[in-house]
Amino acid sequence: MTAEQKPAYKAPTQAESWVYFNGEFKQYKDVHLGLMTHALHYGTGCFEGIRAYWNENQQQLFCLLMEPHFKRLHNSAKILRIELPHTVEQMVEATLEIMRRNAYREDVYIRPLAFKSSEEIGVRLHGLQDSFAIYTAPFGNYVDVDAGIRCMVSSWRRVDDNAAPARAKVTGIYINSALAKTEANENGFDEAIVLTQEGHVSEGSAENLFIVRDGVVITPSASDNILEGVTRNVMMQLAREDLGLTVVERSIDRSELYVADEVFLCGTGAQVSPVIEVDHRQIGDGKPGVVTQGLQRLYFDTVKGRVEERLDWLHPVY
Repeated sequence: MTAEQKPAYKAPTQAESWVYFNGEFKQYKDVHLGLMTHALHYGTGCFEGIRAYWNENQQQLFCLLMEPHFKRLHNSAKILRIELPHTVEQMVEATLEIMRRNAYREDVYIRPLAFKSSEEIGVRLHGLQDSFAIYTAPFGNYVDVDAGIRCMVSSWRRVDDNAAPARAKVTGIYINSALAKTEANENGFDEAIVLTQEGHVSEGSAENLFIVRDGVVITPSASDNILEGVTRNVMMQLAREDLGLTVVERSIDRSELYVADEVFLCGTGAQVSPVIEVDHRQIGDGKPGVVTQGLQRLYFDTVKGRVEERLDWLHPVY
């Protein structure tokens, strides 16, 4: 068959796509949950977000940093007393099998999910049935990664680790993010920045945050109730090893955002997103900064499989 005769790529519909659910590969349309499912009512679940990037020139799909994500899922599950049925390696293999069955030829989002699936009323963690699933969907940009975004500091504070485990990616905690994001959007901004109870900068609604001041890259420490992001670790490594910059983890005050040379958000969904305004105050010259742009280029080259030294971050699907 010639290139001209080769059928055009068509992604599977969500209903027809393959998923992994409780030890079996099934189609999305064949997986059903009851209205009484515990996690639906009480937020008793944890999840991950993993990206896969399509490289048209190589005709290859690369899953990014699956092991760190699945290790973090194990940690989140431990906190919620969820028994994951698989090792990190087994979850990686199940994900690759799903991707091959769905035959994607575009960027994809991967969502592993572990949750309390008992159908009963009563808020607790112990003595309940656990379920585990992985599903996927084509996925583009979550927020703008080119021109830059406008942010506001939210009136909603970041959940404190003594109230709910900030380090775990818990489904129920994301009401905190939803409140902040909607507040920002309805006030005309693209994204929210949330503070800790003490008033230090924590993160975006679903992204880690960095600032650049006088050539130093600064990000809130883990003790500021951040989710310890996989992409955050990538940014620190690229900044140190590839750009030769000093990276510092410390508390950041709200007003420090306003006088920063650069601000950017990062995460699996957000990727690397420049912030050009915070609370109606222009950041730098109002355009994506040099450091942010450099990290963006390094990140996208890496995830597309164009950096030989970092191919060990990737799992090719085909």
